[in-house]
Amino acid sequence: MPLVRISLKSGKSSDFKKELSQLVYEAMRETINIPESDKFQIISEHDKNNLIFSPDYLGINRTEDIIMIQIVMNEGRTLDLKKQLYKKIADDLNNRLHIRKEDVFINLMEVPKENWSFGNGLAQYAE
Repeated sequence: MPLVRISLKSGKSSDFKKELSQLVYEAMRETINIPESDKFQIISEHDKNNLIFSPDYLGINRTEDIIMIQIVMNEGRTLDLKKQLYKKIADDLNNRLHIRKEDVFINLMEVPKENWSFGNGLAQYAE
């Protein structure tokens, strides 16, 4: 917990994706207090026909460099912690990878703790 899915345009270097992954992980560690080594991420690259988004929804001007981050995590974090997470991710991606903040799209999905199995067919958090 959490499981992070990151979708972005094809063509970014391995170093870019590695740094992106690390920045999201560090932001979660700092803001929502995930445990050390709790890093489960899937990075998917898409061509322009398979990364579909509104370029101006809510008055935010997005470009083809959009990065969509979906985080599935245990329920229970406060609204303030979630806002801190969004800001930390957007700020860090902007500062370190020069990604426009307008191009950082984040979605959180909260689930009960018993909805996880980390291996061995067990519900480790339900124990």
